[in-house]
Amino acid sequence: MPLNSLRYQFRQPFRVPAQAAYRWCTDFRASDGGLFEVPWRRTVRWLSEDALILTDTTFPNGRARRIQRLVRLNPSKLAWSNTHLNGPFRHSQYWYQIVSDGPRRSHLEFRGMRLVKSSKPLKTAEIARLTEIERQGDSGLWRRRMAPALERELA
Repeated sequence: MPLNSLRYQFRQPFRVPAQAAYRWCTDFRASDGGLFEVPWRRTVRWLSEDALILTDTTFPNGRARRIQRLVRLNPSKLAWSNTHLNGPFRHSQYWYQIVSDGPRRSHLEFRGMRLVKSSKPLKTAEIARLTEIERQGDSGLWRRRMAPALERELA
């Protein structure tokens, strides 16, 4: 099956300092599942001070689906990456960086590269359509769920 690469990016503003936003975003816990719109369970296994495995279990169509991600932290750059180790988007990668916009504001710069299987190579227009769906989904999650939770907890 051919793999198609969907590359997209977005920015999400925060009304909190950059260091605080980074700490919140990289404080991975089992309770993180409550941030998502669908039932979600998470386990966190630290490999080293800057590497961990997230094992997330979701329940699409009522059946459990387990996805493991390797997360690498880069605190000096307020950045981290997330690589899918298995699941439907295996080897997809996501990069995050928190950027300061002053003493009380910051923003997330997100870049995603999702690999999507298809029965045949996709045309450019179809890749563009799927890419926009992914960008809207990820940016919408940050806008509707993650950023409000971050700002509420750090207020």
